[in-house]
Amino acid sequence: MKRIVLGLLAATAMCVPAFAADIKPALLYDLGGKFDKSFNEAAYNGAEKFKSETGVEYVEFEVSNASQREQALRRFAEDGRNPIVMTGFSWAESLDKVATDFPDTQFAIVDMVVDKPNIRSIVFKEQEGSYIVGLLAGMASETKKVGFVGGMDIPLIRRFGCGYVGGAKAAGATDVIQNMTGDTPAAWNDPTKGGEIAKTQIDQGADVIYAAAGGTGVGVLQAAADAGKLGIGVDSNQNGLQPGKVLTSMLKRVDTAVYGAFMDAKDDKLSGGINDLGLKEGGVDYAVDENNKDLITPEMKEAAEKAKADIIAGTVTVHDYMSDDSCPY
Repeated sequence: MKRIVLGLLAATAMCVPAFAADIKPALLYDLGGKFDKSFNEAAYNGAEKFKSETGVEYVEFEVSNASQREQALRRFAEDGRNPIVMTGFSWAESLDKVATDFPDTQFAIVDMVVDKPNIRSIVFKEQEGSYIVGLLAGMASETKKVGFVGGMDIPLIRRFGCGYVGGAKAAGATDVIQNMTGDTPAAWNDPTKGGEIAKTQIDQGADVIYAAAGGTGVGVLQAAADAGKLGIGVDSNQNGLQPGKVLTSMLKRVDTAVYGAFMDAKDDKLSGGINDLGLKEGGVDYAVDENNKDLITPEMKEAAEKAKADIIAGTVTVHDYMSDDSCPY
């Protein structure tokens, strides 16, 4: 009898963790580090949620220069990590090579499309969420001049900016001042320069400034708060960085994307192809919490919710700069 019980216990011990052992997740961040209060940190939060719910540990890697990308990806694949999720379009070239060499490994990339059967490409309709926060900016602005500070000058960030212009002008803004931080990856992690750009925009009359610049945006929000103006956060909910001085944050649910990729892999449902996430899919939104609830009037909330419904219904279409590199607003 004792032998039978021990045998059952051994069998149970083998069966219970066996499913968990089949998944060995890895998460690779983009430049700026996992605690950038924005894009990378959202990915980290999604991975942490997965770990807390499932008990499955994951490994992570913070890239510090471009030469590390392929080496890190290849090392994780060789170590049997599966799935391997990476944040940021800059991983695409390395991923294209490594995914070919490891066809049985599942990968996911956020913010870029890499067309291979073992890759889930997760992209967002940033223009839709940016339109909503632009609408709120236009309504909140007393000068009817608002600002936009982008990170690296690439079409993806121009997409944020164009959507923001559309929303702001729909709410009566007469001028949207736009500046990019730089044209290299260093633009994602330069809060000092972000603050300087914000001060320049404030000097030109902007009283609400949206930062879509990763870690650089922390400096933008600080400068706006110091000047008694309003900032708008991005990717993660940044309302708490300057409580009462951040009008809202454009939520880009990178956390949901990472969590979903890990969970789908655990459930043997991680498929390749493109996931394109907008307002309808819950991929983007705007944030209201205890830090900004007094800044969002009932009229502003009503206007934002109506715009969301109209975009989801297709009665309002927000221009996508990535499809047509012009901004008609």
